[in-house]
Amino acid sequence: SSGINAEWPLRPGFEGMGKSKKPELKPESEAIQVIIRCRPLGSKEIHDSRKSCVNVDKSRGAIEVTKPGSSEPKTFSFDKVYGPSSTQDEIYKEVFHILVDSVLEGYNGTIFAYGQTGTGKTHTMQGDAKNPGVIPRSFHQVFDAIKESTGKEYLVRASYLEIYQDDIRDLLSKDHKKKYELKETPDSGVSVKDLSSFVVKSVKEIEHVMNVGNNNRATAFTDMNDRSSRSHAIFITTIENCQIIGGEDKIRVGKLNMVDLAGSERQSKTNAQGERFKEATKINLSLSALGNVIKALVDGTSTHIPYRDSKLTRLLQDSLGGNSRTVMVANIGPADFNYDETITTLRYANRAKNIKNKPKINEDPKDALLRQFQSEIERLKKMLESRGSSAPGGSGDKKKKKKKKEKSTDCDSALIPLL
Repeated sequence: SSGINAEWPLRPGFEGMGKSKKPELKPESEAIQVIIRCRPLGSKEIHDSRKSCVNVDKSRGAIEVTKPGSSEPKTFSFDKVYGPSSTQDEIYKEVFHILVDSVLEGYNGTIFAYGQTGTGKTHTMQGDAKNPGVIPRSFHQVFDAIKESTGKEYLVRASYLEIYQDDIRDLLSKDHKKKYELKETPDSGVSVKDLSSFVVKSVKEIEHVMNVGNNNRATAFTDMNDRSSRSHAIFITTIENCQIIGGEDKIRVGKLNMVDLAGSERQSKTNAQGERFKEATKINLSLSALGNVIKALVDGTSTHIPYRDSKLTRLLQDSLGGNSRTVMVANIGPADFNYDETITTLRYANRAKNIKNKPKINEDPKDALLRQFQSEIERLKKMLESRGSSAPGGSGDKKKKKKKKEKSTDCDSALIPLL
């Protein structure tokens, strides 16, 4: 598909607020991209006569935030910024399309949405039927690219998990409240032991997987959000591709992690009580651990990165400082009522843009399912051949040979659910 081999965008510098230059990075490293999205004022904010304290200057990549009662704004600069009138389609095409293309080529990619509760993270990642977000749009891009591709075979798998009160749950399991453990291997890094993984052959199938998981995700009402996410959710799309090069099969595996983080909360604003308060405490602790990891990665003096302080940071270990191309979407609200939370989010994001990753194409990994399927096909072909040659007249009967060939071809299509 077009754009698959496009160069990953390098961050412009903002020393002159509009002048851009490429950062001096080592060839094998690249900074994560950080973008800001500001939602419109909500109906409750308008009813309460709240004013906007945020100005978005897309041309400069700048966000200005003015404290109520002050005339001097604080200015922050990012890779890209999007105001209240921005559309899902605009942001996807300008930011995420090239990342998903690189996953089709065998890179790992991560997209994660961060911000205060009620700022539009789930809208950005999931969207709705009329305005689909990043996750459903990525499905269409992946299967469109596969449909247009020639000379390659593909295998696409989907998994969906949530981290609820620092426990990992499989959103696709019959018992979606069961707790799962993490495992770590030199080849595949940190993953979830026994996490469900479904082979999907179309947009319709992978959307069904997403919808099942969404129905199982923990959400609840708070004063800041009618349908507040009470967990961090990660949708994982794994794309294997096989191409014959020099007479040998070459397999590449890209993994796309799409992360909808639960929002940071202040109890005084959400009025969370009981179980909601306990959930908020756990959410804030894990986000604090994420902040500590980001701080340690960029301060230049830390000898230890505290990935193990939470399940969230362990799962994002490759995404932050490791083998991944990563985009962070920081969602903010414009209301002056949330000035402090908006400034906190922008400072958090400003620090994250200094993280350096070292992405690489994942070639011929040992755990590639395509390789396992190919081995099984060869075994079955040999079994069919041995049965055919041992049958009476098997060595000279062309009709039987033809039938045998047709039979092995059927095995190919039956055993590899490829597109």
